[in-house]
Amino acid sequence: MFGTILKKKVSDDKLANVFINGLFNSIDNGFPIVAEFINEDPSFVNSPEIKSNDSYDFSLIVIIGNLSFLESAFDPEQADRVESLVYEKLAKVYEMKSIDFKAMLKDYRTFISRLNSPSKNMIYGMSKAVFDKYGLYNFQDEYFKRMQSPNPLFLKRMDDMVSNFVWDWDAFFKKYKLES
Repeated sequence: MFGTILKKKVSDDKLANVFINGLFNSIDNGFPIVAEFINEDPSFVNSPEIKSNDSYDFSLIVIIGNLSFLESAFDPEQADRVESLVYEKLAKVYEMKSIDFKAMLKDYRTFISRLNSPSKNMIYGMSKAVFDKYGLYNFQDEYFKRMQSPNPLFLKRMDDMVSNFVWDWDAFFKKYKLES
């Protein structure tokens, strides 16, 4: 009962910082596990040999996925404010102009949507994007390689893996309250 009364207030700016730091922390700590998971997955005839520090594309996929979930966690105005702050801050991290960074993320979002079509399930789209960006088609058995299609069993396991990188807004809102 007192937990809901004693929530810490957080500004949009602070929320954007916590969100970005949390994402990068999970990516930095988790991508070596993802790389190992991919390299050892039984769906592949040969190991793709993804390097544990090759997280650039994975990071952008995780950012896009999480930004898409932002809209369902906030009212539209607040989601727009937080998203703008996230874009601005991430552009600095990636040493890009904000407009160029937004364009790059828009390209990634379009790419994920194209791979994911007709599905609207972002987790599934993230898994397909990882598969494509890391060029995993040619490591599969002959049937899926020839089809240039991901093995659905691998995608299901990858869905479970990428879902660990989705921000838990329910847990966040149990501790924090947004300033008006």
